[in-house]
Amino acid sequence: MFGYIKVSKGELRIKEFELYRGVYCTLCKVLGKNYGLISRFTLNYDFTFLALLNMSLKDGCDKFSKKSCTFNPLKKCNFCNDTEDFEMPAAAAMIMTYYKLLDNIADDKGIKKLFFITLKPFIKSANKKAAKKYPYIEKIVADYINKQNTLEKENCTDTDKAADPTAVALAQILMLCSTDTSQKRVLERLGYCLGRYIYLTDAYFDLEQDIKTGSYNVLKNKPTAETENYVKSQIYFCINEATKAFELLDIKKYKTILGNILYLGLEETLQKEIKK
Repeated sequence: MFGYIKVSKGELRIKEFELYRGVYCTLCKVLGKNYGLISRFTLNYDFTFLALLNMSLKDGCDKFSKKSCTFNPLKKCNFCNDTEDFEMPAAAAMIMTYYKLLDNIADDKGIKKLFFITLKPFIKSANKKAAKKYPYIEKIVADYINKQNTLEKENCTDTDKAADPTAVALAQILMLCSTDTSQKRVLERLGYCLGRYIYLTDAYFDLEQDIKTGSYNVLKNKPTAETENYVKSQIYFCINEATKAFELLDIKKYKTILGNILYLGLEETLQKEIKK
């Protein structure tokens, strides 16, 4: 994932943002504890959303404590005392990072390629640990990458087809947040829409660079004048469908923060990148 699913900070109350940051910091801590220091640098807001969603569907009150930050010992951060709900998102982050790294090694050249090759032994070791604990997630991500690579080799020009592997992968991962059959179906729809949002947003943001480098991008074959309007309409459809699914979830807590991400954060991220 790419870090596009995040809050609209200005629209959150201070205590809500502090809690959101607490989830982010706790996930960072779990990554470091389970997979080593380097794994902390793989953290992004997509997996913070996954952790928050995983927590929100469980009963009970989560307790947070102030502790020193690993990267800045003089700074005190909020950390969740019970980290059970962070284990799955941390493993998903690690597995996704490893497969993304393999993809980068295959696609990039020069210094960037050398950098990724240097990182590979460390990330591979972390991935092995995560995959042993969550083999189902490893299979989801491996299938997703294989399907995506096949479509890229075929130079797929169908936007729906190209976005499908990412959408299906995130749908399957979000389904792990609940054991309830009806909630799983809703999570599947939410994950599919968010996965499609991520793919299309990333394709649009990378379009100019991909044209320069000759890299694959499903939007390349669309007339330039139409690209922005087309992508916007598709992305807003994904956002609208995601919010509809969200309303059907039995959210026990953190609904305001999750709602902020889906109703405000997704569009704000899109608009910020378009202005760039």
